Amino acid sequence: MVSCAAFQSFLFEYDTPRIVLIRSRKVGLINRAVQLAILAYVIGWVFVWEKGYQETDSVVSSVTTKVKGVTLTNTSALGATVWDVADYVIPPQEENTVFVMTNVILTLNQRQGRCPELPDDKTECKVKNSCVPGYTSTHSSGIQTGECVPYNSSVKTCEVFAWCPVENDYHVPKPAFLQEAENFTILVKNNILYPKFNFSKRNILPDINSTYLKNCIYDSRTDPFCPIFRLGKIVEAAGQNFQEMAVEGGVMALQINWDCNLDRAASHCVPKYSFRRLDNKDSAHTVSPGYNFRFAKYFRDSNGTESRTLVKAYGIRFDIIVFGKAGKFDVIPTMINIGSGLALFGVATVLCDIVVLYCMKKKYYYREKKYKYVEDYELGVDETYGTNS
Repeated sequence: MVSCAAFQSFLFEYDTPRIVLIRSRKVGLINRAVQLAILAYVIGWVFVWEKGYQETDSVVSSVTTKVKGVTLTNTSALGATVWDVADYVIPPQEENTVFVMTNVILTLNQRQGRCPELPDDKTECKVKNSCVPGYTSTHSSGIQTGECVPYNSSVKTCEVFAWCPVENDYHVPKPAFLQEAENFTILVKNNILYPKFNFSKRNILPDINSTYLKNCIYDSRTDPFCPIFRLGKIVEAAGQNFQEMAVEGGVMALQINWDCNLDRAASHCVPKYSFRRLDNKDSAHTVSPGYNFRFAKYFRDSNGTESRTLVKAYGIRFDIIVFGKAGKFDVIPTMINIGSGLALFGVATVLCDIVVLYCMKKKYYYREKKYKYVEDYELGVDETYGTNS
């Protein structure tokens, strides 16, 4: 019976708002304060700061790069050697990335044959039985032949069939082999498109001519729109030391931000550059630091014998990261945000009702004035109860 009565009550009753004017300084001030806060939020945050009257679009971007710079090294192994772009930019082109070699370990004139393995706790031996024919591991330079041979006058290691002599990378050159790499420059050409607004632009701005482009170097204060960057300045702007980073390599980000208000002239849509280091540099965690990889240059002599130079290249990879959004006035988001703002004014009413009906001393009196119960007039009952008004 109780559930039946509750169902009838739910089915045959109707609620309608009733306006009650309460003369109270406390409630009135709360109401106006909340309305003022909502108005400030809608105007200040939604429309002024977030530009809620605009339709937005995300950037579509393409990037090409060109590195320039020449340096000279003079070592006992190589003699005087000139290094240009073809030597230290590996590979010549990548997508939104360029790698510049700053340090190197060279193993010259390797040929396939038998030679002693690099000594460590698993390859050192004293007798032949310590070496297993055919054995190899992830860190091996080759495949063991089963022989124990002298590595030098005091140490014996297991012999391997490999590219000989095997690489010795226990000691990384310090200072970096290509110290002058910090003076190399990189030209970044960036084209962007906002397809929703059919708006396109590039980071070489219309007022930049060829004469300026040949002589400018990016500087955040004097040349903030120059697209040519000195590598040392990029690393320095990220709070790093180039010569330290050049020894074992690392990963840098060159960030281009295109945030454009297309309600203004197109000349105000300009790139903003920033720099940061992406790989983790933590003095407490020094296992496998930096960035390096190996490749080889192959040769064949007049007798048909193949040889190679193995290169372990350390360097800095520059990732060009493009992001941003554009906004332009549109009626639809404007009306949606205005409607949402007006709806928020209902919060003031709800908050004041909570204060009046549950927090004030005369809450029961206000409840009696707010709620009125009316029976069905068609049944002949027009009495009201719960209030005398």
